[in-house]
Amino acid sequence: MKITHNIGIMYALRFFSSLIPAYVIERLYWQEQGMTIGMVVYTEIIYAVTIILLEVPTGIAADRWGRKPMLVLGALLACTEFLLLLYASSFLHFALVVFLAGISRSACSGAENAMLYDSLMQQGKAASFERQLGLLNVFDLGGAILAALSGSWLAGHYGLELNYWLSLGSASAALLLTLLLIEPRAAQAGEAPMPFSHYVGASLRFFRSRRSLVPVLLSGMMTGSAVGFIDEFWQLYVDGIGLPVVAFGAVSAALMLLRLPGSLLAPWLVGRVRYRVLLVSVTAVCAAGFGAAAVSRDAAGLAALLAVCLFSGMMEPLVTGYLHHRADSSMRATLDSFQSLGLNAVHIVTGLGFGYAATRTDVFGGYGFIALVCTAFLFWFLAASRRIVEDGGTS
Repeated sequence: MKITHNIGIMYALRFFSSLIPAYVIERLYWQEQGMTIGMVVYTEIIYAVTIILLEVPTGIAADRWGRKPMLVLGALLACTEFLLLLYASSFLHFALVVFLAGISRSACSGAENAMLYDSLMQQGKAASFERQLGLLNVFDLGGAILAALSGSWLAGHYGLELNYWLSLGSASAALLLTLLLIEPRAAQAGEAPMPFSHYVGASLRFFRSRRSLVPVLLSGMMTGSAVGFIDEFWQLYVDGIGLPVVAFGAVSAALMLLRLPGSLLAPWLVGRVRYRVLLVSVTAVCAAGFGAAAVSRDAAGLAALLAVCLFSGMMEPLVTGYLHHRADSSMRATLDSFQSLGLNAVHIVTGLGFGYAATRTDVFGGYGFIALVCTAFLFWFLAASRRIVEDGGTS
């Protein structure tokens, strides 16, 4: 096996990691087991807190000991999650599942992007990072769309539990694929690694010395958190506007498919359209889309959420590429982990407000709260984003 095979393996890994038919009926299955909206929000907070606590340590571990061990750990825990969900029957069971999911996500988040970038750098193709990340998203969404379409049909004909057995099979395939990855030399070369205690200080100095990163990363955190509430609660929204379960697969596929154009266009847009314009546009669409979804409790509201997904597809390649082109390989996973940590910190804060609004009203009221948060952030970003460097510099 050669380092050139890593990219192909990562395509397949993304596909099987997303080929999870359980996700399309997840909220219905959880609701069937007695989980209310409030309980789901609590589990989301457990998930986010777990990531905040472990994101940086696992990123440091990936920089010191390699990207592959963290990816294998994440895939192994994903298999454990689905096995537990097949027998979950109380809040504590679901809390344990999301705790393990948080560890899994923490282990993979920084390591995956670092594995991709260093594999490309070893081949002299680091400049194609955004394009390769966009293609990874194609395989990611391709697996997720296939899972959504097949999962809704299977659930309608054979019940909800079968989807979880099939998801366990896909997670097992992803685990086998992680074992085939080759650790890139870029992650191992150079001087002896820093002590654990030095990584955090070095990372903070890195962000302080590159002030243009702050508004870029915060924009990714805000929009990423907002879109997360579509991913987590669209099923309740669609149920609230009266669509039958058989339509869930088509809706899920549309919500994911619409992210592909932006993900693929982002590398082409870099250098042609200013970063500030792109990020302001996505943030503005998020604010308007959630506002429309909260007010229009019908197909028009669903169309607004689809518009948010269409524009949000640009965000990950833009923000992640902006960071990695400025990061040093010796702490690439750690820096990426700080980005994920911030995203989940934002998600906790907005999740508390969303949960309160949704519990006092409904999921429509929760989306109204997200619209207000996105609008407030947009005004801050318009002022703060003037510092963004547009020429690929290091500041």
